[in-house]
Amino acid sequence: MQLPVINDPAVDAAAAIAPAMSRDYLSNLTASGRAPTGPLAAAPLPMSMAEARKRGWDELDIVFVTGDAYIDHPSFAMAILGRVLEAAGYRVGIISQPDWKSCDAWKEFGRPRLFFAISAGNMDSMINHYTANKKVRNDDAYSPGGRIGLRPDRATLSYCQRAREAFKGVPVIAGGVEASLRRLAHYDYWSDKVKRSILMDSKADLVGFGMGENAIVEIARRLEAGETVKDLRDMRGAAYLLGASETIPEDALEIPSFDDVNTSKLAFAEATRIIHNETNPHNARKIFQRHGTQTVVCNVPQMPISSDAMDEIYGLPYTRQPHPSYTEKIPAFEMIKNSVTIMRGCFGGCTFCSITAHQGRIIQSRSKESVLTEITKMTKDKTFTGVVSDIGGPTANMYHMQCTKPEVEAVCRRQSCVHPKICKLLGVDHTPVIELMREARALPGVKKVLVASGIRMDLARTSPEYLKELTAHHVGGKLKVAPEHVDAGTLNKMRKPKNDDFEHFTEVFKEESERVGKKQFIVPYFIASHPGSDVSAMIELALFLKRNGYKPDAVQDFIPAPLDVATTMYYTELDPFTKQPIYIAKAMKERKMQRALMQFFKPENYFEVREALRSVGRMDLVGDGCECLIPSKPPKQAQARRREDANKRFRGDYVHTIPGTDGSAKPEKKKGSVKERRERKSTGYRPKRGGAE
Repeated sequence: MQLPVINDPAVDAAAAIAPAMSRDYLSNLTASGRAPTGPLAAAPLPMSMAEARKRGWDELDIVFVTGDAYIDHPSFAMAILGRVLEAAGYRVGIISQPDWKSCDAWKEFGRPRLFFAISAGNMDSMINHYTANKKVRNDDAYSPGGRIGLRPDRATLSYCQRAREAFKGVPVIAGGVEASLRRLAHYDYWSDKVKRSILMDSKADLVGFGMGENAIVEIARRLEAGETVKDLRDMRGAAYLLGASETIPEDALEIPSFDDVNTSKLAFAEATRIIHNETNPHNARKIFQRHGTQTVVCNVPQMPISSDAMDEIYGLPYTRQPHPSYTEKIPAFEMIKNSVTIMRGCFGGCTFCSITAHQGRIIQSRSKESVLTEITKMTKDKTFTGVVSDIGGPTANMYHMQCTKPEVEAVCRRQSCVHPKICKLLGVDHTPVIELMREARALPGVKKVLVASGIRMDLARTSPEYLKELTAHHVGGKLKVAPEHVDAGTLNKMRKPKNDDFEHFTEVFKEESERVGKKQFIVPYFIASHPGSDVSAMIELALFLKRNGYKPDAVQDFIPAPLDVATTMYYTELDPFTKQPIYIAKAMKERKMQRALMQFFKPENYFEVREALRSVGRMDLVGDGCECLIPSKPPKQAQARRREDANKRFRGDYVHTIPGTDGSAKPEKKKGSVKERRERKSTGYRPKRGGAE
């Protein structure tokens, strides 16, 4: 399906007069001479007032509150934003995973001179806490020891409210993924409701959406210059709340109100279409959404930052370690400590992914020299093993790719540069990333440089040389890729390439691995229950896995994240761009069947797979033939699992002992008054024809 392109003269005219509101606050970041030097610059930012005093500070300019453990590594937002502010000459303190039951932790540094910066962390707190089946996760990768419970549900709300309670009158600025993706009315999967803008419930003065380096320095500079938080409403990348008596900007585009999207799924779909059409910073318009008597206004997104700014940001003096106050390992750090970010942004536009909505479609890349310098610094660390675990970003092979016609990019509203096919104006030259890979692995002290980030296989197909380099030198035995599905209809709803791109990729990977004499494997990732995927589509996927010998250990259920296009599909059962209906697997029974089909080979999934096959009349796949998914008779492990599940359902409060029925005792003699006996009878065991309730 060709995605619709808006060719509306009114739209183009509005884009042409959109206020510039753009100033690069990252150029010559350290030129002011206010940035710390010497040992002070190499120390992590303070997490207590005692640490701040060691720096000679008796007051802080900005207090950063985060739901993650503080890791001074450029893979974590609080580290990047804190270091950028420090480089700009500001005194910054970090409050990490505070006890949100009171505002005491917010008072650790005293009253901040400029503002509180609030973030739930690197993930939306609800996705961090709960699985696709809405069960509490067993661990939190961003917490010491992987412990759960160190941040609240909907952390941005609690953190903003506590900041407001701790020091009245201090501006409260919310940002990060959670605030960004909840800045307008949105569907919340965990409550199964449409929720208001996070600005309504958090009481934040401002939400900075998208990547925050330029925005957070602009906020600091302007507040320091004496402007009020209301003056910041002209910023790019800012969302704010207007009162009933305040005037809505004349150049803003209205989207369906909260009341409309809360009562009409068609209105919700239309709001999503408009929001995602206004994401290109070159032509986006302001949008506003009424929430009763109040109005949420979203300005146009921040402009992408330059390669020079990227180099400066990633060249700041990170310790690349967790704050020394931690005594337990932090799983997320262990995973990325030897990785290097080379770019940000993604023009793939996958409907289930938040990266495009948060980082933007325009690729922002570091220079080759900057990346090589960072790797060289890593080799000086005594704990470095010589293996760079990843050089990449959201998509490893989009490094330095961009539109070849800037004048077209400035007016383009296409949702994806690679779907339904690669745009003819997109520069897909892999030479920059190939050169970077070659030079990185040749550095002294480096034994191996791996690519563990996602690879866009349709792009890789355009460069046989990239595939050769990747296979021969940058795979550690297993290469993880994400085809996500094989069903054409589902892939179309995902905005993912057709399955023949995956098959071509695996074929070339196998050939190149054999050519260089390496035993290497593809590890594919797939999603169950994505909008458009029904049981028949998952059976097609299961048959593909069987034919190709894949037995995925880890499978993923679709989780509707706020603001994603696929989330709108899930909630409304409509494609927001065409308004055509889409099949959605919402019943838990079917979601379990779809997940089981991805691991049809596991005995414990036998009965769910059989039920899935029976439900669509595919019992021909039950038997002992080579094309069958499961045998005709259930294996012993499947029967044992079924008994165990049945026992769990009837344990505890669901099992009642009736006095005298087990032969051990006679029924007790009735005691108490008639009234007391009636009360006991009304709340106790009451047999029915079908047995106990």
